Amino acid sequence: MGKKVLIADDEPNIVVSLEFLMQQCGYKIHTVRNGNDALRVAREFRPDLMLLDIMLPLKNGFEVCQQMRESPELNRVKIVMLTAKGRDIEVAKGLALGADAYITKPFATRELLDTVKRLLGP
Repeated sequence: MGKKVLIADDEPNIVVSLEFLMQQCGYKIHTVRNGNDALRVAREFRPDLMLLDIMLPLKNGFEVCQQMRESPELNRVKIVMLTAKGRDIEVAKGLALGADAYITKPFATRELLDTVKRLLGP
């Protein structure tokens, strides 16, 4: 079975393009639109990697990342923060909270795919 990717983003256009890209690479996809669902679905779906926006309703991406890193059942999930928040302080915070990579929107498709493939391995 292929690797699983959870997409947590509330922008429909971004979700559609991310879903397409990930499916083209053979990944099994699940999408959520808010931070609470991101944590709930992560426990159920058991993704190998999460593409996580910071500006999510109910619980932001920083909170989701931190709670995943504190959870024994979720702390091994690779997290790629994919967000419009690109100031140095935000990048530093995301990485300090445990994100494996931080990519700012608008993102280059090749950069995103290379990052996902590097984190998920063969």
